[in-house]
Amino acid sequence: MADLVLKLLGFVVRVGLLLAGLVFLASLLLAALLVLAVWLLRALWAKLTGQPVSPWTFKVNRQATWYRFYRRAQQPPPGPPAPDNVVDAGVLDVNVVTDVEPKRLTPPPR
Repeated sequence: MADLVLKLLGFVVRVGLLLAGLVFLASLLLAALLVLAVWLLRALWAKLTGQPVSPWTFKVNRQATWYRFYRRAQQPPPGPPAPDNVVDAGVLDVNVVTDVEPKRLTPPPR
């Protein structure tokens, strides 16, 4: 009996998901048709009034974005100035390591 209930519940969930997907698809198609209808009415009005039919476009100025980040990179980072009492220590030999304990690497047993 429990097996029958589980199969029936799985079937109901699948049908519900299928219906939800169909509703989502129908809403997308309806939105696309609405946008198309608005654009066609706009084009028809432009033709009737003798104006040129212009497409809907988005103007993107990529140069402005480039210059915004370029200028930001050229400016010094905001923050407190570096203190004057810092001494730069020059490292003569970068191969000398003093704070590492050597360990033997062994392959794991098989």
